[in-house]
Amino acid sequence: MALSWKARRRWALVILVIGMPAYVVVAVTLMNALDARFGRMPIWAEVTVYLVLGFLWALPFRRIFRGVGQPDPDARGDDDRGT
Repeated sequence: MALSWKARRRWALVILVIGMPAYVVVAVTLMNALDARFGRMPIWAEVTVYLVLGFLWALPFRRIFRGVGQPDPDARGDDDRGT
């Protein structure tokens, strides 16, 4: 079942406000655990891991975020902006 534009917009907000900070906490905790277990990684490896983790969080949510910034496609033709 496909989500409506309004539902996708709401879910995107929930993901960004709640899910993203939670993911950041998990990613940093994981990196700290790896540092404690194996020692400090070189800075280039640490930056690479953070960049990969930064892109990975969005992959499962691509369909939700797609088109959310666009105007509602199901809205009526009137434009309230007066243009």
